[in-house]
Amino acid sequence: MLFDVSRPATRIAPGVAHVPGWVDVAKQRALVEETREVARRYAGTPMAMYQPQLKSGKMSVHQLHLGRYWHYETYRYVGNIEGTRVPPMLVSLQEIARPALRAAAEVSPELEPWVETFYPEMALVNYYPPGSGMGMHVDDFEESLAPVISLSIGDEALFRMGNTENRNKPWDDVTLSSGDLIVFGGPKRLAYHGVVRVNDATLPEGCGLKEGRINITIRQIDARATL
Repeated sequence: MLFDVSRPATRIAPGVAHVPGWVDVAKQRALVEETREVARRYAGTPMAMYQPQLKSGKMSVHQLHLGRYWHYETYRYVGNIEGTRVPPMLVSLQEIARPALRAAAEVSPELEPWVETFYPEMALVNYYPPGSGMGMHVDDFEESLAPVISLSIGDEALFRMGNTENRNKPWDDVTLSSGDLIVFGGPKRLAYHGVVRVNDATLPEGCGLKEGRINITIRQIDARATL
């Protein structure tokens, strides 16, 4: 892992750490290739990468679940649908989780309590096509309040970290480039957040994508899960 010294690591807010350039280009490409292979393997099954249909309309992003599957219809995590099991959590993402959290805790001490206990049970892979985004929302589906670890690959995105009360200000806007790590937890674990926009044609050569952006969030689901 390499830090981007031209963009220093920043404590965006208590419990929110941004570490630019934490994942080097070679590792970015490897993660893209791994997740792409899973998507190909499960294409045409109930676990295929897809655009979720919400009450407000179809999401612009495409989602792939690893380890656990968030079932929007029943509003809970499940292990299989119609007999098809969720694709297993990638070992590479399990191995990256605690080092990522440790790096973030060096920037935001509020994350420190979870460094040695975090258990990476699932990952949500979001592919953002050019021109897409994601509205402000709260990740409150998990029983555990362990931090959410987020990796960015591909085009730059304007990420918005809001407050815990509503979708309105105050909020902090952060530009996430390919290879950036952002982690939120502690007092900001249940804060509203979203992606305002993706800046097209800003991805680095060799990251594994030709266009768009992949965001991988690594999560602990169960409160008492352990390695």
